[in-house]
Amino acid sequence: MIDDANPLPTHMTAIEIVRPGGPDVLVPATRAVPVPGPGDVLIRIHAAGVNGPDVFQRKGLYDPPPGASDIPGLEIAGEVVAIGRDVTRFVVGDRVCALIPGGGYAEYAVANESNTLAIPDGLGMAEAAALPETFMTVWLNLFQRGRFAAGESVLIHGGASGIGTTATMLAKAFGAATIITTVGSDAQRDASMRLGADLAIDYRSEDFVEAVARFTGGKGVDVIVDIIAGDYVARNFAAAAMNGRIVQIGVINGPAKELDLFPMLTKRLTHIGSTLRSRTYGEKAQIIRELEEAVWPLIRQGTVKPQVYRLFDLRDARAAHELMDSGRHIGKIVLVTPAADHALRAAIDANAKHST
Repeated sequence: MIDDANPLPTHMTAIEIVRPGGPDVLVPATRAVPVPGPGDVLIRIHAAGVNGPDVFQRKGLYDPPPGASDIPGLEIAGEVVAIGRDVTRFVVGDRVCALIPGGGYAEYAVANESNTLAIPDGLGMAEAAALPETFMTVWLNLFQRGRFAAGESVLIHGGASGIGTTATMLAKAFGAATIITTVGSDAQRDASMRLGADLAIDYRSEDFVEAVARFTGGKGVDVIVDIIAGDYVARNFAAAAMNGRIVQIGVINGPAKELDLFPMLTKRLTHIGSTLRSRTYGEKAQIIRELEEAVWPLIRQGTVKPQVYRLFDLRDARAAHELMDSGRHIGKIVLVTPAADHALRAAIDANAKHST
């Protein structure tokens, strides 16, 4: 079903990855507007979040799941412009955000109805676009798989990233006894502390293992959320408390080349890992249901809010990835399409001036 009064275009602007490589391989191109299947909604995108998996896909290290669009982009916000015949939860005109397996760096994208959400009251399109992938990843890994509970301590690597800022806010909201993050600058430390961290460690000048030991009186932390890997794996074992849980959700620094597993045995540690993108629609829908019940009220109250650092025009996806690669950002980087309202479009330039 479509809105006959406003016929859809047949083609759109999208960002292609012309070959594996750096940000320069992200190039605007013309693609056909996708057609929703029976259980899908077609969304006119206003804003799209930029995430770590997009970077790995750009580098040729993370292929889309079978059947998914080759266009990067996993989270979007916009308006429903067409629905499949089996869709019952949404109608044309609804303001929504969605988790998709690919296709977000574009003017239109298809989303499964079960992985689409009404935008919580109080959020704009840019903030809503920073919500699905990041909040679902944190809920899946910190709460479901990491079994974080009130009264525990947590170490969050990449504390200024979209994942890191979200994990910090949610750990604080759900009663963490101690929140420790690793960051890369004074500005990131200040931001992390404002969001709820009790200690933000500058990994460029401090050893986080020693800093964690000092801060916890030698006990270590109960849960570690790690997007880094590499030599952090062994160091996480050292920083973890007895019976600690380490959740691996990224490998920015590549594989662990040398790893002594004995500390894992003596401390009775659990080291697990997961990805969100390859999960079924049903598995993702379950995560969404839990978020709607447990986290959406916090968003509506303003207790928790996606942290948007800078906006870029969709055609400037290359510049957005250059900033992503630099690691200077605090929170999420978001792409804005021509469909966005005047205020959001105007904010691109204002946001750029504020961030430089």
